[in-house]
Amino acid sequence: MPRYEYRCRECGTGFELSRPMAEANAPADCPEGHGDTVKLLSTVAVGGAAAAPAAPAGGGCCGGGCCG
Repeated sequence: MPRYEYRCRECGTGFELSRPMAEANAPADCPEGHGDTVKLLSTVAVGGAAAAPAAPAGGGCCGGGCCG
């Protein structure tokens, strides 16, 4: 289940919630009880073989585009 990061606009508390993607935009209450929160954008790091850069396509100079 995805984890979403939030910050309370009233007290500044940052918190995370695990919830289904279907509820990603549902309101989230601050752990301190405040309702004025905002969902933060977060970056995701993916590791493993699938995250490795792909080998350049073609061959020769500039990926094969300038070789005749």
